[in-house]
Amino acid sequence: MKQTDIAEFVRGLGIEASDAQVSMLLNYEEKLVERGGDLGLISRQDRERVRDRHILDCVRAAAPSPSVGLAYDLGSGGGLPGVVVAILRPELKVKLVERRALRAAFLEWIADELPLPNVEVSAGRIEDVPRGLADVCFARALASLPESWALASGLLKPGGRLIYFAGGQAELPGSLPDADSIRVLREKVLESAGPLAIITR
Repeated sequence: MKQTDIAEFVRGLGIEASDAQVSMLLNYEEKLVERGGDLGLISRQDRERVRDRHILDCVRAAAPSPSVGLAYDLGSGGGLPGVVVAILRPELKVKLVERRALRAAFLEWIADELPLPNVEVSAGRIEDVPRGLADVCFARALASLPESWALASGLLKPGGRLIYFAGGQAELPGSLPDADSIRVLREKVLESAGPLAIITR
């Protein structure tokens, strides 16, 4: 299967990306392919489709993310989407929150290897992250939208937002406690991707 061109996809979403940033995305893709299956960060079946299923899917979160401020990637796993957004938004400080020690160690290694000075790894529980500080949180393969919002809402500043990766068949609620608005981005830019829900506090 022909792989989608990363630079073309990124710029097609209206995101400015330098050649160095595109090279960093390719480097991250290679590292996920090499180590992600063995560490349980991606399924072994996904090794042949890491780009479309993971890298490009996560690029979509960069467009509605702020250029500066503080982001939390909740249950970051292999850094999806936090690492991708950190590459494309170098002025945004991205904290990768991951309680599993082996995955947190992989994230530390990735942040050093690429390198990503705007990334910090928080090896611990989401519930222990400082509250009320984040401009944006990401939730991908974390939990249902109500559960993810319950975890994220207290971490956000007033006006902050959760960017939630919904499955293709996900039922999205019309309202959530303490949520000012829920916006759903349904643009079909990838065949395998569900909508993004943007919930503002």
